[in-house]
Amino acid sequence: MNRIKTVFLLTCLTLLLVAMGNLIGGQSGMIVAFLIAGGMNFFTYWYSDKIVLKMYKAREVSEADHPDFYGMVRRLALQANMPMPKVYIIPSEAPNAFATGRNPENAAVAATEGIMRLLTTEELEGVMAHELAHVQNRDTLIGTVAATFAGAIAMLGNMLQWAAIFGGGNQDDEEGGGLLGSLALAFVAPMVAMVLQMAVSRSREYLADATGARICGKPGALANALRKLQMGAQAVPLKDATPSTAHMFIVNPLTSASMLKLFSTHPPVEERIARLENMASGKV
Repeated sequence: MNRIKTVFLLTCLTLLLVAMGNLIGGQSGMIVAFLIAGGMNFFTYWYSDKIVLKMYKAREVSEADHPDFYGMVRRLALQANMPMPKVYIIPSEAPNAFATGRNPENAAVAATEGIMRLLTTEELEGVMAHELAHVQNRDTLIGTVAATFAGAIAMLGNMLQWAAIFGGGNQDDEEGGGLLGSLALAFVAPMVAMVLQMAVSRSREYLADATGARICGKPGALANALRKLQMGAQAVPLKDATPSTAHMFIVNPLTSASMLKLFSTHPPVEERIARLENMASGKV
């Protein structure tokens, strides 16, 4: 269901992009905006692993450095029939973890020192299986596609605002109200695109939970880990966390009680826990 939801959301982003491009005056503006956004996100996609790992001062470790943690990741990768990713540790007491890399052959998983102190071995296995699931499901690629469409729509929104103000865009609206309609769409469409992009991110989190639980075979352990991480992330915030990287972590490092669900990169932890507990009890 989460895969189907992702396809539906990406289709909605595509249709919104086409509608915006046509309203501006054909496909030329849409193509330009798409190419610009695509170029920016292609760079991010290709170099995101190096950028984010450096941002959080992650240090690559070997089996000799951390035999237990490295061995855990290797066992999980074998169980998932995946290439061994690079393994990193982040020098932070904030309990969190993430995966990055453009494909399974060029992937990395990272965990903070805090998460390894907070969780039991089984719980940490659940977390790392969740991160490997993101790699296996190619969520970096899917997130980049969603960001490209959303970015292009935002650019078209800016173009449409100027076009509407100076009389551009399609002039076929003989009923009147074309200017107001164009301006309204110019402001609303980018917001709708952002909501759709966040929905894609949330659907991939649910899928990574389910896939990760199957990889490690312990959905209950992952549920327990999420319960601890929700409290731990609030008690010890991750320094230097940014909105542009928040979606990568297993729990949102920018968690706020006032954050609207529609604009959140992560589903409610309570809902994630409930789904995993249903898996553990055989209800799913």
